Amino acid sequence: MSLYNTLTLPARPNPTQVGPQMYRGFSTVNTANQNFALYDFELIKQDLLNHFYVRQGERLMNPTFGCVIWDLLFEPLTEQVKGIILQNINDIVNFDPRVQASNVLITSYDTGIQIEYTLTYVPYNLSENIRLKFDQANNIVSK
Repeated sequence: MSLYNTLTLPARPNPTQVGPQMYRGFSTVNTANQNFALYDFELIKQDLLNHFYVRQGERLMNPTFGCVIWDLLFEPLTEQVKGIILQNINDIVNFDPRVQASNVLITSYDTGIQIEYTLTYVPYNLSENIRLKFDQANNIVSK
């Protein structure tokens, strides 16, 4: 018996299958997940949310890092305050080279400030609409 008859070759991978993830990380925020692994879009969104969760001045040795919206929740939403928030959102999004923000809309509601923007994932050339609510009562960001 020759070796040729017993040799089996693995099947060729399907070219339509998604390859390995470009970005890999973990998050312990969502306890409903079985594992804490995050990939690609979910990881990028979680990184961005983490940046929004940090109040400006809280990060050690980097007082300009973070979000100013937490300190402006009880201020009237004037054009000057909107300008400060818009500049801060641009700074936060531009901090991550994987994304770009456009069509930013800042509005107030009963107990907080709502931000809506279009987030473009640069490596994938895909866009998604994001809505964040900064709430006075709960002091949380919700998607």
